[in-house]
Amino acid sequence: MLYDAYELQRSMLAGASAMANFGAGFLQNPANPLAYFGGGPVLASALEVFAHAAAPRGKPNFGLESTEIDGKPVIVSEQVVLRRPFGQLKRFAREGVTGGPRLLIVAPMSGHYATLLRGTVERLLPFADVYITDWRDAKLVPLDEGRFDLDDYIDYLIEFLEVIGPGAHMLAVCQPSVPCYAAACVMSADDHPCRPKTLTMMGGPIDTREAPTAVNTLATQRPHAWFEQNVIATVPMTYPGAGRKVYPGFLQLAGFMSMNLGNHMMSHWEMFKHLVQGDDESADATKDFYDEYRAVCDMTAEFYLQTVNLVFQQHALPNGTMTHRGRLVDPGAIRDVALLAIEGERDDISGLGQTKAALTLAHHLPARHKRYLMAEGAGHYGIFNGSKWRTKIAPVVEDWIAAHD
Repeated sequence: MLYDAYELQRSMLAGASAMANFGAGFLQNPANPLAYFGGGPVLASALEVFAHAAAPRGKPNFGLESTEIDGKPVIVSEQVVLRRPFGQLKRFAREGVTGGPRLLIVAPMSGHYATLLRGTVERLLPFADVYITDWRDAKLVPLDEGRFDLDDYIDYLIEFLEVIGPGAHMLAVCQPSVPCYAAACVMSADDHPCRPKTLTMMGGPIDTREAPTAVNTLATQRPHAWFEQNVIATVPMTYPGAGRKVYPGFLQLAGFMSMNLGNHMMSHWEMFKHLVQGDDESADATKDFYDEYRAVCDMTAEFYLQTVNLVFQQHALPNGTMTHRGRLVDPGAIRDVALLAIEGERDDISGLGQTKAALTLAHHLPARHKRYLMAEGAGHYGIFNGSKWRTKIAPVVEDWIAAHD
């Protein structure tokens, strides 16, 4: 019923958005006298803001068609290297460029598409041969494709690294820090030839007991059964994954929006003022951000519930009780995978110390293979996007990878 109600609301808002967009276009038409005086520009701006906020969104495109290497433009093309039911391995091939470190960027499976890391990929393209995990919207995966949980997530990462081949590097942004770390443990214990040379973890919940945030508190205040009964929904018949139990992306988005509701309201107010003033460039920047931020996808119920239980409630990894396919995940097995932990000073999703804990857990890893960076003034998204990422954080990542390539 929850999902069906949302779909009904989404359909109604889509119609209202189309009407508002039409009204804004009419009031902004150069042939319309109201476009130049009276309340026309103000009303048109208000309608445009509403139309943008209410519009339905699908999966965005990366749109990375070129990069610059040694001062020369290089064409970039997206290649799907491996397809799996719940995600694919995508490569950003640089035309005519060979060599360079091979880097697997692991995107979060937390309600947003991999395109949320567009800025991350764009910044690293001149430096590395970049691959990314392009996770699939669970509501589009038919039931006969089976389940997908945390064990499957780790299996996918191992398979992706095998496809890329020995000597690759791995970078985890936020949520995947735990499965990436687990994959490194499992592969190290097996002396797997395709274990990553380096693992960079950015704002990840390795040990959520350190500086718990509102996200951590929410996950621990309620019993496991509460999440199963209140946030899990069934995919409607209109989608290929009809009947699948999921944690809907719209609920995840609502949670994140409510955490910083005042900031989001101010952003839309600023966008409205920019439109009234004719500052389309500033308004478009806000639109671009929310086009990405509000494009959401569903997670399988089993993956979401297992993550809440093991990562946020049981703290299985730091407590030494996490398993993969019934086998204990041992951080002590990591002996030659160089670890870089990055945290944002103002991160309100993954608190200071949560990612850094990964360095302590790997007690057999020599100190020279460990590094910690606290990005001053950076919030959660600033760790992997924006000016701080481009100028302060990315150079550290590149130097770390180059030093261990």
